[in-house]
Amino acid sequence: MGVPDSNSGIIALLNFNNSTFEVIKRCDIGKRQFQLFNSIYDVVKDYERLKLNVVAVISESEVMGAAGVSLSEVMKKKGLPHIPFFLISQKLDANLSQICLQAGVADVFLTPLSIPDVEKRLNFLFKHWRYLHKEIDKQEVAVYKTPFLKRSFDILFSGLALICLSPLILIVIIIMKLESKGPVLYYSYRVGTGYRVFKFYKFRSMFIDADQRLKDLKHLNQYNSNDKTADDPGSMSMCEECKITGSACRSKVYADNVTWCEKQYLDVKKQQGDAAFFKLKNDPRITKIGRFIRNYSIDELPQLWNVLKGDMSIVGNRPLPLYEAEKLTTDKYAPRFLAPAGLTGLWQVEKRGKAKMSEDERLLLDNTYAENHSFWYDIGLILKTIPALFQKENV
Repeated sequence: MGVPDSNSGIIALLNFNNSTFEVIKRCDIGKRQFQLFNSIYDVVKDYERLKLNVVAVISESEVMGAAGVSLSEVMKKKGLPHIPFFLISQKLDANLSQICLQAGVADVFLTPLSIPDVEKRLNFLFKHWRYLHKEIDKQEVAVYKTPFLKRSFDILFSGLALICLSPLILIVIIIMKLESKGPVLYYSYRVGTGYRVFKFYKFRSMFIDADQRLKDLKHLNQYNSNDKTADDPGSMSMCEECKITGSACRSKVYADNVTWCEKQYLDVKKQQGDAAFFKLKNDPRITKIGRFIRNYSIDELPQLWNVLKGDMSIVGNRPLPLYEAEKLTTDKYAPRFLAPAGLTGLWQVEKRGKAKMSEDERLLLDNTYAENHSFWYDIGLILKTIPALFQKENV
């Protein structure tokens, strides 16, 4: 599809809060107009139905957020023309910049926005986009592709497992409904192979007010080697993005009409060196059936659907929540994302059930798998996973 005339037209704004919109609408962009949209799907719908001349998309999101680099691929799949895609974010480092380049992001504006800077960079991109667009099309980025043998095994294994385990799944659903109110399944956005974001499904194992309890439990994090707590625990009630957008946190766990904020605990002071991972021993937020299904990994059975869809594999590095993946973009940690994402992997077999597991140990195991994974290596890990499920310690 050709490139639309960028001298005029609509610049679609996604996920904008009021303060950011008030700043960017003051930018001089010639005959072009800013227009707010709720989602990229609304942009596509109006582009097709109303024949809107959409010349660019700007999304206010962190690079690895749900409305970040992953939207670039969505734009291609939904048939939008090859137009500039911009991000407005709070954080950008060398590795995140590389991810943006590989995903085809035209530019990233850091907050707080500078009107002259945004004007200059937007107008430059529009003026030279036809030339830059041709150059970008010639670039080829190596992306991990699941080997045929591994993918065939994933489909066969996950399909048979869902059929064979359907009676157990039904029993779990009934018990969950009897014990506590709330939906049976939930999903949250996770980052897998190549930093690709997808919906990650699980059985609900916590009470629906789990997020409200989280702020009082941060000091119990078993991954924290630092015993310090935040000076003001109340500051953890909302993450930074929550504070900006009110209740519209962009790092959520979704279950029907119930949502949790995944980033609440991240408001503690950065200089205290908080761990990227968060796990509690004997977590009081977990239901009785939730504790049982966690101990035996039954809560993860819905992820067989993720495997069947191709979001992940049976064996690989665990896909991470957005707020964890954002912390792991340096050269030291990025290799874990070059391997398949999976249900089980090396660190589950080697370390699961052991309370004394540091963050570096877990990341080292993820990197080790990324360097050595193969089909037969995966089969060996599967055979070792079954005894690892029967962990002795509640973590």
